[in-house]
Amino acid sequence: MDSNLFIKKIILERDKINNFDVYPFNIEIIKNLNEIEFPKPVTFLVGDNGIGKSTLIEALAVQSGLNPEGGTQNFNFNTKNTHSILSDYIRVLTFNRPKTKFFLRAESFYNVATEIIRVSEEGGQRPIYDSYGGNLHECSHGEAFIKLVQNRFSEKGLYILDEPEAALSPQRQMSLLCLINDLVKDGSQFIIATHSPILISYINGEILDLNNNFEKIKYEDTDIYQTYKMYLSDPYKMQERLFED
Repeated sequence: MDSNLFIKKIILERDKINNFDVYPFNIEIIKNLNEIEFPKPVTFLVGDNGIGKSTLIEALAVQSGLNPEGGTQNFNFNTKNTHSILSDYIRVLTFNRPKTKFFLRAESFYNVATEIIRVSEEGGQRPIYDSYGGNLHECSHGEAFIKLVQNRFSEKGLYILDEPEAALSPQRQMSLLCLINDLVKDGSQFIIATHSPILISYINGEILDLNNNFEKIKYEDTDIYQTYKMYLSDPYKMQERLFED
């Protein structure tokens, strides 16, 4: 295990849970969870919609001191309190303290960009959005994502990302992959929930399959890779099969 990493493992404190038949403990991957290790600088969590990726990664972010809707440890805005209580029942084992932390989630990124503008306008000094690459609302969704990573993410940081590919074209996903690699070289750690066949191909990453109880899985064996490969090899034949009565 790389001793330069920040998060070593997370442990579900099962003895504190009274009822595994209520949300979020009734989610199958949570019900069966004991602990998850993070031995590499980049860990990908993959699995079907509804499997519990976002619930888990949100809990990890909150337990790491980050705002449930996204941002750094200094963000404390709340558009709507929807995060689960799972963060109260997980313990995060750490190696070191990162220089900076950020939780980036696709579904609430607009709220984060709005909060950055609000704080900038109330500050009365140099707008903080300058450190994010400018006013992110003046960019496309994908451009704003990339600008944030380029300008706000830095060395020796902990970055928790939930489906960052949602706003990115394939070309921009490859750009993100390059940025991730540069940050890893500078001592950063990433934990990413994703459906992107481009991102999970990262050569220095580890993929955990939530469909199979967090089993470590090779890129070519993932459902993501196999589904895209099958479809793209003959999309018209696949559509014939899909559209059959």
